[in-house]
Amino acid sequence: MLARIFGDGWEWGLLIVRIVLGVVFIAHGYQKLFSLGVDGVAERLLSPNGFPAPQFLAWVLSLTEFVGGIAILLGLFTRYAAVGLSIIMLVVILVLKRSNGLTGPGSYELELSLLALALSLLLGGPGKLSLEKLLLQREI
Repeated sequence: MLARIFGDGWEWGLLIVRIVLGVVFIAHGYQKLFSLGVDGVAERLLSPNGFPAPQFLAWVLSLTEFVGGIAILLGLFTRYAAVGLSIIMLVVILVLKRSNGLTGPGSYELELSLLALALSLLLGGPGKLSLEKLLLQREI
């Protein structure tokens, strides 16, 4: 019955995933770039956890989240952005939050959900309702 109501709505599903994932990563990247600052990210997140070159990685992390979020929201270079964001989420889960468990304080449930959404876009692409289709007439 629901299939008759919604039909083949996977394009709308991809759009919803892109909007939500894009907004979340734009917000997190914005926070890292303009509120906490890249120095704060390096000092509070990366240095205490033993990451090499924390200042460089803080820039990579912050820009990937912010620019990647914009790209996903617009549906432009979606798969490339999804790769970068997936890598970030994997590192956060495996290196920073794994010992905290799936739920509870400091858990990785958010990161796991964001990883699943990013992987969905990596596999499914941006869909027809995207700038890639509109401007390039194809999905990259």
